[in-house]
Amino acid sequence: MNSNATTDRGLLLSVYAPTLMLSFSQAVLVPTLPLYAQSFGISLAQVSLAVAAAGFGTLLMDLPAGLLLERMGRRPMMLAGTGALALATLAIPLVPLFPVLVLARLIAGAGTAMWNISRMAYLTDVTSPRDRGRAISTFGGVNRIGTFVGPAVGGLVGSIFGLAAPFVVSGVLAALALLLAYLFIIETGRREGAAHGKLRWRVMGEVVRRHWRDLSAAGAAQVFAQMIRAGRQLIVPLYGANMLGLDVAAVGSIVSISAAIDMSLFVPAGFIMDRLGRKFASVPSFLVMGLGMALIPFARDYTGLLIATAVIGLGNGLGSGTMMTLGADLAPRQAVGEFLGVWRLIGDAGSTGGPVVVGAIADLVGLSMAALVLAGVGGIAAATLALFVRETLEEHTLAAGQAPSPTSPGSGEGAAERVASRRG
Repeated sequence: MNSNATTDRGLLLSVYAPTLMLSFSQAVLVPTLPLYAQSFGISLAQVSLAVAAAGFGTLLMDLPAGLLLERMGRRPMMLAGTGALALATLAIPLVPLFPVLVLARLIAGAGTAMWNISRMAYLTDVTSPRDRGRAISTFGGVNRIGTFVGPAVGGLVGSIFGLAAPFVVSGVLAALALLLAYLFIIETGRREGAAHGKLRWRVMGEVVRRHWRDLSAAGAAQVFAQMIRAGRQLIVPLYGANMLGLDVAAVGSIVSISAAIDMSLFVPAGFIMDRLGRKFASVPSFLVMGLGMALIPFARDYTGLLIATAVIGLGNGLGSGTMMTLGADLAPRQAVGEFLGVWRLIGDAGSTGGPVVVGAIADLVGLSMAALVLAGVGGIAAATLALFVRETLEEHTLAAGQAPSPTSPGSGEGAAERVASRRG
């Protein structure tokens, strides 16, 4: 049987299904988390702290998770991260106190960082470069599906059973993801750091020194990319409500249609990355997103905003998994965890800080100008990728004749074959 098909089946149960459950579990909290926090009778600033806590937890854990990865191994870190997320989420309805809510969301964010970095390393191990774009774009598509469906379910559960109920649903789904990971993920790393009994700070410093060009050029592109992705979540609802006078239902339908377009494009995105090159997907992606953002100030009604937001969804869908694939390609085989820790920190900083920056710009110059600024950010991201980031698919293709033995630890194909053989 084709080894790619065997690997796909393994990824379905070990990565894709847990990812769907985890993204769904976090998405069900989107409509109810701010309301649950507000039920403690606190200020809006404290509500925003509760909402942002998971993002800060992820940022704080990115580098430690990258350092721990080679010492712990892929599988133990995935299990630890998913377990932390499940337990922290279930603790919220069990101990209904605001400080517990904030602390639990911080822990959940740290668990998310551990899951993100370990599964990126796992996908890097078990996929060959020529199939990596498809595998990671599918991961991105599955994640988008959970994010698309989750808020509606969370709102329904919260309205029927109370604001604490979605946390129970979220925690149970995370626990099911933990069970699947436990059953179907095997260890693929070499765990070089385990023998030293300490974190590999020196290795991380060496990674930054040796790969500073890749991290600065591709990292800058990633920051710009995450800024426009995160910023649209602020601009579109506020522009629709404040500038066009649309109600919440109308804005929600616009966002949902855009998300549906977005999540339908992960298959073409993976095909483009693996057949034409990573930049053939990422550069048009951010150009199209920039175009969509530039159309927002010209929207005069529901239809106009829908068209602009649909264009943004089209662009984001074309870029499904591009930044993760690029990070997996660039990661040195002897320091995957350290590189990906820095890589995720850069991206998470962009996605966490993006709405803050966009909000500050909107306060200064208004929503229309903020949308145009984001359009420019999309253009800068595309230009940075086109001009300063190397095409990693071509490098892997040219190196195929001198590739490591299929059984060597650094070979993606060898790792895929080991996964298939261990599963029988």
